[in-house]
Amino acid sequence: MAYDAPVSDIEFALNAFARIGRLQGLPGHEAYDPDLVRPILEEAAKLARDVLAPLNPVGDAHGAVLKDGGVVAPPGFGDAYKAFVEGGWMGLAAPEEWGGQGLPKALALGVMEMFHGANMAFGLCPMLSYGAVEALLAHGTDVQRAAYLPKLVSGEWTGTMNLTEPQAGSDVGALKTKAEPCEDGSYSITGQKIYITWGDHDMAENIIHLVLARLPDAPAGSKGISLFLVPKFILDADGTPGERNGVRCIGLEKKMGIHGSPTCVMEYSGAKGWLIGEENRGLACMFTMMNSARLNVGLEGVAVGEAAFQTAFAYAQERKQGAAAGVTGPAPILHHADVRRTLTTMRAKVAAARAICYACGVAADLAHSSPDPDVRAAAKTREDLLTPIAKAWSTDIGVEVASLGVQVHGGMGFMNETLAAQLYRDARIAPIYEGTNGIQAIDLVGRKLSGTKGASMQAMIVEVEETVRQARATNDPQLVQIADRLKAGAAALSEASEWMVKTLADEPEKGLAGATEYLALAGDVIGGHFLALGAIAARSGQDMDQRARQLALAGFFAETSLASAPGRVPAITEGGARFLEGSKALFGV
Repeated sequence: MAYDAPVSDIEFALNAFARIGRLQGLPGHEAYDPDLVRPILEEAAKLARDVLAPLNPVGDAHGAVLKDGGVVAPPGFGDAYKAFVEGGWMGLAAPEEWGGQGLPKALALGVMEMFHGANMAFGLCPMLSYGAVEALLAHGTDVQRAAYLPKLVSGEWTGTMNLTEPQAGSDVGALKTKAEPCEDGSYSITGQKIYITWGDHDMAENIIHLVLARLPDAPAGSKGISLFLVPKFILDADGTPGERNGVRCIGLEKKMGIHGSPTCVMEYSGAKGWLIGEENRGLACMFTMMNSARLNVGLEGVAVGEAAFQTAFAYAQERKQGAAAGVTGPAPILHHADVRRTLTTMRAKVAAARAICYACGVAADLAHSSPDPDVRAAAKTREDLLTPIAKAWSTDIGVEVASLGVQVHGGMGFMNETLAAQLYRDARIAPIYEGTNGIQAIDLVGRKLSGTKGASMQAMIVEVEETVRQARATNDPQLVQIADRLKAGAAALSEASEWMVKTLADEPEKGLAGATEYLALAGDVIGGHFLALGAIAARSGQDMDQRARQLALAGFFAETSLASAPGRVPAITEGGARFLEGSKALFGV
């Protein structure tokens, strides 16, 4: 079955979970009209279904190829990217000043979910360009913005992020790429970068690399890193691509998935670059791009999970095996209780992850656009809190759901030529991208939770408790039962948060040992909160199918994920201590 974008589910998530309507009329979003949401989503769905999805197996089977002139994208990708550019999709959430449409970031997330769900390998290219745009908007000079933003926003040029080196992965402070000052104010960049997604290709006339490097007199470690803009083609005086710069792809990584996306080894040989932001402040600049990428990577988990659910659901309706009540002859496996439970698990977890990602997107929009400083501050705190959860919890869900999709297919799912197998292979990179999920957990507890002395999570828990109150007030027996589970989950998260803040202050290693379990608990409770909100919101609508669907998803999630929440607390508070105490016996250190 070809991917068919879940337009109604995305629209419902934007409205009921993320409450995107709060952005109407805010500065920078004057062009936003709630009536535009459905038409935009429907138009994006056509590109996803008709153009990108058919190329997904092509990219997987053919892959990108490195030739003498550079990297050649898989067959059809160039034409698909041209259609993407002509549709104006790259500039959806960019400022109108630079040729964008000034629409909410959250709406752009909804569109990008479709593109990733249809073809994750393709979607990675514009995803990185989004980050480059945000980095230049925040840290670029007026000259840099004028020279590069219009073409990046239009999609005519693409952007990349160059951090990793053979000896420096997550520890970017160990990087060795050099930047030597030149007399004309530019810098000569020399070094090698690895794992550079879409680092080279033939789909756009220029590629703008954002590269971390060290100045000659830079301090050691992460405090001595600067950020540089290095174009594939140096711009002529009229702003058009001219001379080829000293940067090229010297190898393509052979990966278990996302074969259609070239992952490049990039060599910089005296390439001309320009400083972005201040000297030795590159990591702070790059985090603008990385935070954008982290939310979008979380969205990849949602997208691939949705595609895996659709693929498994279609197969479950077609594959006949065994007997079932009310069915004559061999029954479609959809009639078997365990298969239905698996499919429900997939759908409920994808819906919860989608809600978290979109809520994070609206928080980012409010943090940037609200005229009220108190609203901006609260929204920024919420964005900061949700970003590591959106990235880590959602990508873990993506892998879990893709694995369940293989399970529904049985032996056929293990065959390499099936979409189920491809989705599982593609999904596996997302928990590693942009800081592994363990790093996201450390960020959540070490910065976002402890940095606010627990206040950021407590504010979230207060909202969860309000959802409990609203659910109880309906007097609907199913919603009251959901409220009971959600209340217990909120209490568990509150207990774990208090323990984590205190323990990180007194015994940091013990606290960090429970960080991953803490993030998982937070994702379960916050995801359950949004699903409960959806069930409450659907009660007031006229769509009875939507009402039944949202109640079913919230109820199932409550009796599975939320029901397990209290039991997660010991894994956070005691599990870490057990393996730390046993480390010598287990690992010899």
